[in-house]
Amino acid sequence: MTNIIKPIFEVDNLKITFDTPDGDVQAVKGVSFHINPGECVGIVGESGSGKSQTFMAAMGLLAKNGRADGKIIFQDHSLLDLSVEELNHVRGKNMSMIFQDPLTSLTPHMTILQQMREVTALHMDLSRDDTDRLCREWLDRVRIAESARRLNQYPHELSGGMRQRVMIAMSMLCSPALLIADEPTTALDVTVQAEILDLMDELKRESGTAIALITHDMGVMARMCDRLHVMRHGEYVEEGDANEIFYNPQHEYTKMLLDSMPRIDDAQRSSHHKLKPIDQNSAADDFLKVDDVKVHFDIKVSGGIWPKTLPLKAVDGVSFKLRQGETLGIVGESGCGKSTLARAVLQLIEPTHGTVTWLGKQINGLTREELKDKRKDLQIVFQDPLASLDPRMTISRSIMEPLMTFAPQMSKSEMKETVMQMMDRVGLDRNMINRYPHELSGGQNQRVGIARAMIMKPKLVICDEAVSALDVSVQAQIIELLMDLQEEFKLSILFISHDLAVVREVSHRIMVLYLGRVVELADSLEIYHNPVHPYTKQLISAVPIPDPEIERKRKSIKIPGELPSPMDPTAQLKFLPSKLKTEQKGYLPKLFEHSPGHFVAEHDKLEVLLS
Repeated sequence: MTNIIKPIFEVDNLKITFDTPDGDVQAVKGVSFHINPGECVGIVGESGSGKSQTFMAAMGLLAKNGRADGKIIFQDHSLLDLSVEELNHVRGKNMSMIFQDPLTSLTPHMTILQQMREVTALHMDLSRDDTDRLCREWLDRVRIAESARRLNQYPHELSGGMRQRVMIAMSMLCSPALLIADEPTTALDVTVQAEILDLMDELKRESGTAIALITHDMGVMARMCDRLHVMRHGEYVEEGDANEIFYNPQHEYTKMLLDSMPRIDDAQRSSHHKLKPIDQNSAADDFLKVDDVKVHFDIKVSGGIWPKTLPLKAVDGVSFKLRQGETLGIVGESGCGKSTLARAVLQLIEPTHGTVTWLGKQINGLTREELKDKRKDLQIVFQDPLASLDPRMTISRSIMEPLMTFAPQMSKSEMKETVMQMMDRVGLDRNMINRYPHELSGGQNQRVGIARAMIMKPKLVICDEAVSALDVSVQAQIIELLMDLQEEFKLSILFISHDLAVVREVSHRIMVLYLGRVVELADSLEIYHNPVHPYTKQLISAVPIPDPEIERKRKSIKIPGELPSPMDPTAQLKFLPSKLKTEQKGYLPKLFEHSPGHFVAEHDKLEVLLS
């Protein structure tokens, strides 16, 4: 007789409605599903589809204007019928949740240990010594180095990846039967993401924990999930076994999600856009030249009677050339100096050393007035469009700002018509001309940022993580738009991202940064097919592929140890430890030409680093 597995979590005909000034908004429209013990079920969909609200209702965390109807059963508890006091005995102990942004979920004025003690005090009968030992053990399990010291630190003293790992440790303190992970890796570097996913998979196998994984990343789904539910506009449009969804999708929306995902393992996939090759003969070699640029910041550190000042080497001797009409991808983990380098190129930060040459003329060292004339040809699109747009200005006024600065001779009506033409070009409806940023979606605001950067038809645009926070379909649209604008305006682009699959799709050449220095620079196909530096290999191996069979067989490369501090004078030798004792103090790995056009920094063999 076949054993029937009883679900640990069941949702039956759940509807969630929010009262708004414009009337009722139905966020979830009658969804039903279940999760079995030891199973990982994925809820995939784009922003606003209702993914998170289902589980916020289960945790009793709906906003005050929200109401839930239907049934949510967890371990025979009807969660929607429990009082707050009764719910407190369930959530945290038997059911816990990892939120997308750990910094807003952790209390800023309490140490990590104090916050973990709160959880154990509420749900476990342990002595202070046993509590502290358990907290330290869990920080060790989530691979946080120097766990005893980290427990006494505050959230702002930890990196994003460490804070996310702290959230996972807090969620697992009481060994819950159900772990709800809401976009747990969206903002993380690929190497940290790989560690977090491995850890969650390990918890599922060892503890029998059931996992509800909420994300829009199909690669993460392929790696983790047994079953999938595809959600759109508050409803499930497709559900089934992970392999069925990936290899035989039925709904057009599911097909679109899979088609929109850039794949790091397939350069020849059918794509919505094709990267135009560079005409080597017509591309001016002196278009943009960056030579040995350094950006150092003086940081005060406590210790002893007198505080000391140490240099933080955010960018430490970067050189490259950019040709006209070329896209150079710049990749690396958080803190490697990508954004600082971009700002130094645009002279938003004065380089400590080195030169930036634009069209044969040096631009660093120029006065603000001298730079102003060049600004119309040098533009940037920022990562967070909402933070870079003035909330008091309509989007038409934001897009018009460069015209008011650089083309004051134009009449207001001419400016308005130019703005509307640019809105057409970036796919914004002209009816939105008097709207404010908060009234637009993330993708629409990103288009406003692009329109503002493009309206003067610049020669160079820097895209600083311009698509990292967007849904995959919107991301595909923005990338296609950038490629079209590049061809139309003969643009050169510096494309900064930690998403290597996206960088591969848009770049002619790729430069890999590690702690402010170049470790590899080559043609985009060459760098993916024949990576040489261990750091590049590590980054590529950590990128999830939206294919369950391939993804579950892959092994990511894990070089032991945490990412060193850029203030550590020996940090640059992580991939060249053989020089630590044999060479002079402050030795820096040299860049050499591995093959024509393929530059690689000195390093020890990968086998040595892994031993």
